[in-house]
Amino acid sequence: MNDVQTDPACPCCGTAVDDGDAARLFDPEELEPSQRDHRIAELAKAVGHPTRIAILRMLAERDTCVCGELVDALPYAQSTVSQHLKVLREAGLICGESDGTSMCYCLDPETYRRFRVLLSDVV
Repeated sequence: MNDVQTDPACPCCGTAVDDGDAARLFDPEELEPSQRDHRIAELAKAVGHPTRIAILRMLAERDTCVCGELVDALPYAQSTVSQHLKVLREAGLICGESDGTSMCYCLDPETYRRFRVLLSDVV
């Protein structure tokens, strides 16, 4: 996933970004310092759980959407995995689309780029 997408759509499946994900659509350079700190904290909270890190790693290994394999690969109930996916999606770190009765997810490289820009202020 080396290509950086700048439009508000899922980079691998083209799903439009939900209104709930609108908070992630910003130019980090245009934020005031307090807004930048708030966004850094939001993203850090989203990645602040080992299960969510594991999910991000699994998604990073692929260039396509991942569906049921996440639940199969993790030692947690489907509802627990779904809750972690919800946190990552709300933060804008992943995006997803419905595939029948299941959801498929992938990383959002643009959010990662923005996260790196934000973190560069910290370190």
